[in-house]
Amino acid sequence: MTIPKLNINPPLINTPCPAATTLDDLLALWNCPSTGAITTRTSLISGFDHDDSKNLYVFYDSSSHAVSSTTNPSPSQTTSTQNATLNSLGYSPIHFTTYLTYINIVVDRYLSPNSHSKTIIISVTGTASEVAMCYSAIARMQSNISSSSSSSSSSNISLAMEINLSCPNIPHHPPPAYSREALARYLDDLAEAIRFDTVHRGLPRIPVGLKTPPYTYETQFLGLMEALEASSTIRAVQEEEKGEDEEEEQGCPITFITATNTLGNCLAFTGDGSEGKGALPTELGTGGLAGAPLHPLALGNVKTLRKMLDEREEKLGHRVQIIGVGGVLDTAGYKRMRKAGADVVGLASGLLLKGTEVFGEIERGLGESGW
Repeated sequence: MTIPKLNINPPLINTPCPAATTLDDLLALWNCPSTGAITTRTSLISGFDHDDSKNLYVFYDSSSHAVSSTTNPSPSQTTSTQNATLNSLGYSPIHFTTYLTYINIVVDRYLSPNSHSKTIIISVTGTASEVAMCYSAIARMQSNISSSSSSSSSSNISLAMEINLSCPNIPHHPPPAYSREALARYLDDLAEAIRFDTVHRGLPRIPVGLKTPPYTYETQFLGLMEALEASSTIRAVQEEEKGEDEEEEQGCPITFITATNTLGNCLAFTGDGSEGKGALPTELGTGGLAGAPLHPLALGNVKTLRKMLDEREEKLGHRVQIIGVGGVLDTAGYKRMRKAGADVVGLASGLLLKGTEVFGEIERGLGESGW
């Protein structure tokens, strides 16, 4: 079985955030010439109980610790010193099936021999079985896109799925990617869905990524590696056409890792902090921190993951790619992330702070050296 890889050029994308929520958001990202792929905001099959009064974000100045005067500010409301975001967000208020509808609209508008080529990464979460269902739906959509397009344009739009198991803001639900056992359940269900869809349904195998939380010590990285290795098993597949058993090397079902998500339980105060009021409407005023303060930790995660994944390439059955995310706000940040080992670089806070213009700014900063 061919192991699918991300083919993203230029290697610069957005990652799930409020600026990737609506169809208009996604079209703006798609039409930006400096993005090689776009990523939807994380969605669930059953939907997320989004609350506009509780699920918010603010801009943050990591030097003065001052936060923006309004919640959910636009890029035009940022100041020159704000270089981070703090959020109490959960997942998208839009259902997974609606995002599939959005993608169909993009396909109808842009799938033609003369259109540009991009990847659409659909970010999902939910239970292990729900995530497996999402995979099957996306694989069917990729099959439909390929079969309905002309041979000259069949590669214009490629789909991939990212499993977000790292949000720190869901009460009573710790990020599953911190638990080897929880990860194993997701990988087992995913591997079975891939096997059934490719062998019995004849669907294409699409790239699948895992979005990880910030890891801060060795055993967390090792837990992830052990779960990935355990998922890389040789399965006996019954081929009904031949009437015989045949061993098929599936390899690890994860083909890329997005590292890293926001750092949870971070606190900022409104005003000068004298009243002790948290900037976010959670019980303690805490939320997930992203942007410049997260950057060194994100770089360390990418560097460590690259080394550990390379050491296990044979066991995993293929090279796992990395989308490096965390505090990339400019060309220098992009270069650092690539140097740390990222195949592709993603932005969330940079997009919220600067808008889609941030991608062109990074590209121009590269100058003649290019991507």
